[in-house]
Amino acid sequence: MAIQAGKAAPAFTLLGPGGKPVALEDYAGKHVILYFYPKDDTPGCTKEACGFRDAWREIQSLGAVVLGVSADGSESHARFVAKYKLPFPLLSDPDRKVMTKYGAYGEKMLYGKKTTGVIRSTVWIGPDGKVRKHWARVAKAEAHPEQVLDALRGAAA
Repeated sequence: MAIQAGKAAPAFTLLGPGGKPVALEDYAGKHVILYFYPKDDTPGCTKEACGFRDAWREIQSLGAVVLGVSADGSESHARFVAKYKLPFPLLSDPDRKVMTKYGAYGEKMLYGKKTTGVIRSTVWIGPDGKVRKHWARVAKAEAHPEQVLDALRGAAA
């Protein structure tokens, strides 16, 4: 299923902080920035997470929440959150089912070779549960949080 602006975002429930389930419906009525990343505490993923952390206050002021998703487990997420003081939850998708539903897992190019893995991408889900924007392939992890912030600012204007 392709993620398209204007269509309902696929429902999901994943394990969040402390192994507690977190569902998309928990955030009904809010803007949700759902970003998918390959691995905790790797250079690109750290830059992206810290970018969202640094923009957190403004993101919140625009009525949005951030949820990060990778295949890493709760313990890895807890270390990553503590090390970089991330103010938003990281969710575990070890079997990559949610990533697959959202087009964030599949074939990609890595160093000129075709491989299967996590595709760095982000979905902005509106308060109505519909996709507002889909960044299907994020090329520059460090610049991406600012792109998301610009989109949120544009919606608020």
